[in-house]
Amino acid sequence: MAAAGAPGGGPFQEKLTRVTLWLKKLYEGVPIPVYEVNERTVDILHEVMECNEETDRDVMLLIEDMKDQTSKYEAEADYWKDILEKSLGLSEGSLSEEATKDLSDLVESAVDLEVEDTSLSSFYCAINDMTSELYKTKSENEEMERKLKTLTEKLTSALMMEKRFEEDIEKLEKSQEVQKAKAEVQSKNKNFLEAKSKDLRIRISDAEDQLVARGLDQSLTHEALMKLSEELAALHKKMKPLKTEVASYHHLPPSIPLAQVMVEEARRELVRVFLSFQEKPWMKSSQGRSRLCLLS
Repeated sequence: MAAAGAPGGGPFQEKLTRVTLWLKKLYEGVPIPVYEVNERTVDILHEVMECNEETDRDVMLLIEDMKDQTSKYEAEADYWKDILEKSLGLSEGSLSEEATKDLSDLVESAVDLEVEDTSLSSFYCAINDMTSELYKTKSENEEMERKLKTLTEKLTSALMMEKRFEEDIEKLEKSQEVQKAKAEVQSKNKNFLEAKSKDLRIRISDAEDQLVARGLDQSLTHEALMKLSEELAALHKKMKPLKTEVASYHHLPPSIPLAQVMVEEARRELVRVFLSFQEKPWMKSSQGRSRLCLLS
């Protein structure tokens, strides 16, 4: 039975009444299952009821049409039976067993081929139609087989690719695990070194504070020494071009008189070399003697 609390009159009540009568007719005396009565459930049941009634009407019309067709076929069969019996003297009892079998085969063939009559032209047309349909079906089957083969090849390729992907993923996961383990070790070492460095800086600072408290000169601390080292490096850098310039003067004599002596010695050596070539033919010319006078 329907649940209590249904809304009052109007179109809703009319639908509910029709649905209730339809359910009673549908279950034929069996108690109607309990359902919640509201507009939504009643609308759904009313729509189902209309579809059911429309289907019942269509079925009844189909049954009536089939009965009508059966009556027509039976009347036509009686008509042809009378003609065969009266005109040709043929009846079911007068036919031989082989003829009866052939006639039954002919009837079954006509039914299977869905021909309007048993004439030879109708059979030919029906056979041609079925042959064309057979070829068409065969062609469609071949096309389906080709598509199936293509899909099978694609599926096989996809499965192989999926397998390769799974293997690559497995290798990548293992590699990531190794890298993760290395990263964890490096992180632990880094944390240890940072903690150790921090501890050393604290200990160095404490030691410097103790040394300063005991009267250590500030110029000997690490920071002061580092600063002095940087200043010394800067001075070395500035002195490098100066050293190069000074090195260019190292071959000069240390005093002017000594330089004059060295110049005189060089002049005498030049005269001596020149005189050694005086005996040469080209040195006997007036030009050679003038050059000697210039050197003197």
